[in-house]
Order: sequence, then structure tokens, then C-alpha cells
Amino acid sequence: MICFPNCKINLGLNITARRQDGFHEIKTIFYPLTLSDCLEIIPASASGFSFTTSGLRIPSDGSKNICEKAYDLINQRYPIPAVKMHLHKNIPIGAGLGGGSSDAAYTLTVLNNLFELNISKDELKVMAAELGSDCAFFVENIPAIATGRGEILNPFPLDLKGYNLALIMPLLHVSTAEAYAGVQPQEPLHDLSEISKVPVNSWKEILVNDFESSVFEKYTRIKEIKKKLYSMGALYASMSGSGAAVFGIFGRDISREALKKSFRDSSVWSETL
Repeated sequence: MICFPNCKINLGLNITARRQDGFHEIKTIFYPLTLSDCLEIIPASASGFSFTTSGLRIPSDGSKNICEKAYDLINQRYPIPAVKMHLHKNIPIGAGLGGGSSDAAYTLTVLNNLFELNISKDELKVMAAELGSDCAFFVENIPAIATGRGEILNPFPLDLKGYNLALIMPLLHVSTAEAYAGVQPQEPLHDLSEISKVPVNSWKEILVNDFESSVFEKYTRIKEIKKKLYSMGALYASMSGSGAAVFGIFGRDISREALKKSFRDSSVWSETL
């Protein structure tokens, strides 16, 4: 069975408090994009479980990949046969796009379907949240306001149909822990839900990613990318998550060739939303 785990962007990201468990309370809007990895899962032969990768290099500290952890999590609760998994990685690591979280959520979903386990979406979300703070979002993959660690999701009626999005992914890796270390939690001046009431070109005044101030100070290239997107006519531009990817929302077509020319040191993606 083959699937295509997609990425997301954050529309605003407010860090409101530090929790006693070491995590942070956040509020953000997750919005799905079509840029995706490719994941194949098939029943294994007598050789047993295997996990392989291709595409972009996945840094490893010697621990299991999150897809393997997703398999183990399901197997502990619903014993299943061994499988062969192959992940072709297109979504950059450390970009703030949730690629690893998506891979994990899709692994849970595919295993559920492949072995007809009949696990409900609600239970899949609970399991996904054990693997990562934003994993649960990818079970349903619809725009949502996320709170808590990012695992508490409420569907958000945001429709950006007809807008064009440019996604710039510099060859930088921003550690999530590093990004959080530079942030002082605080209550936001504006509620994220306000964006549904105003035009996109007004978002610049009310939609803030709290990570930007500290990340931009250390990684000036990311700040420059955001500024360039605005100079190219973006209605709204922001870093996604803790970076390093930056996106711009345009009210007109913008060619991938033009983007590649303007951002020669980065990977680029564009799509009509």
C-alpha cells in the first residue's frame, strides 16, 4: 500500500506558557499543503520487518525512525504481522513543516487499513499524539486550530481556495529545542481566529509567529527570505513552525521558475490552494 504523507504550514504560532512537563502551551492554525513524502508499506516475507529510506537524508542519532515507532505502537496494542516499509523523503527535516509527524500519522493510518484493525479516527489521534505534538493533525488533514502541545485540534473554517502559495526551504536546520529556548511565553495581542474575519492582506498586522524574533536573530537568511517574498508581492509571509521554511501567500500566479531564480540557495515549492 502506497501513500503520500503531506506537510503543513503554521498560520500564526503563539507560545503562551511553559508547562510543568517541559513542553509549552501553544496556539496555532495548521493548514495542509500538497508537498509530500512517499511511503510504501507491504506485508513482509519470511525475512521479517524492515525499514528503508531514499531521497533526502534523514539525520539519525541511532534511535528508530518515527515510522518504526508508529509500527511498534500499533503492534503493542493490536498485534500485527511484520511489514516492509520504505520512505522516500521529499519534505526537508527541521523545516517546521511537520514532515516526520505526517509520516508517523500516515503509518498508523495505513497499518489500520492494511490489516483491517477498525481503529477509529479518535483513537488514531490519541496514538499519534504519543508520537509527536503535531502528529494528530495529519489523521484528518483539515485546517484546524491547535492548542495544548499542538495535539488538541478544533476544525477551523478557513478556505484559501484560489490563492497561490510559495514555500521556500533554505538549506538550514533549526532545532525545535533551540527555537523554544529563545522564546519568552506570553499571551498574544490578537486571537488567531480573527483571521477568518479579515482579508489575507490584513494578516500581516495580526498574525504572528513567536519563534521569528529569536530565529531571525540567529539565522538572518530566513529573515531575508520573508522580506523578499513581501517584495515579490506576497499578501502575507511567515516562517512555518520553528523554521526554517518560509511561505508567502499571493493573490496571483507565481511561477516556480521565478521563485527558483530569486531563491537560488533554497528548495522551492508552489501550489494553488
